[in-house]
Amino acid sequence: MKNTYIHPTAEISDKTEIGEGTKIWHWVQVRENVLIGKDCILGKSVYVDFDVRIGDGVKIQNFVSVYHGVTIEDDVFVGPATTFTNDLYPRAFNPDFRLYPTKVKKGASIGANSTIICGVTIGRYAMVGAGSVVTDDVLDHALVYGNPAKLVGFVCKRGRKMKKEKEIDNTILMKCIECGEEIQIPKEIYSMIKE
Repeated sequence: MKNTYIHPTAEISDKTEIGEGTKIWHWVQVRENVLIGKDCILGKSVYVDFDVRIGDGVKIQNFVSVYHGVTIEDDVFVGPATTFTNDLYPRAFNPDFRLYPTKVKKGASIGANSTIICGVTIGRYAMVGAGSVVTDDVLDHALVYGNPAKLVGFVCKRGRKMKKEKEIDNTILMKCIECGEEIQIPKEIYSMIKE
């Protein structure tokens, strides 16, 4: 594994694949059959459950728990102490455990101390504010926060909040005043924004 660094305190299953350039820090545990891409960073005390898939260029900050059923695509940021769940009806004595898969798409960011309730998809370049509880799917480029997380706007690829430029037929043109990126949002989606 060229240019890969694994801290001596990390516990990594020998049934795990790790891409080159990835750094795994103090007290990380990675279970069996995990796939971690290239140039990732897993911070102190991260837990990665079995069969998890993590893309390239992912940054997972300290004390994050990524449970079985989670897929994280390329270039995702997961803030400190974020927790993913995988069971909607958890009981210590439940013999009928049912996995609810969760997906975090390319370029999304999840703020510190967020909880991601299983069965959701967080869209491309979406941003989840710190301390949020995500209970529903998050649209591409959406900015959500709160408990439960609500749509409060849209962000560009760089994470800056976009402004409404104009209406075009049944869509709203959103534009970032810093980078100039534009996206079109259907009017019915735009009307869901909570100010």
